[in-house]
Amino acid sequence: MSELNRGIMKFEGADSPKALTISTILVLGGIAALIIWALQAAYAVN
Repeated sequence: MSELNRGIMKFEGADSPKALTISTILVLGGIAALIIWALQAAYAVN
């Protein structure tokens, strides 16, 4: 059993490249959205 097949991601294929890619895109997209929102809120750009 791989390390990624434990904990929160307890399903077959949790460590597949497709699942990791989707997870990475979601996490990085969320971080980028929060940074953009914070900059707009702090500096009133646009």
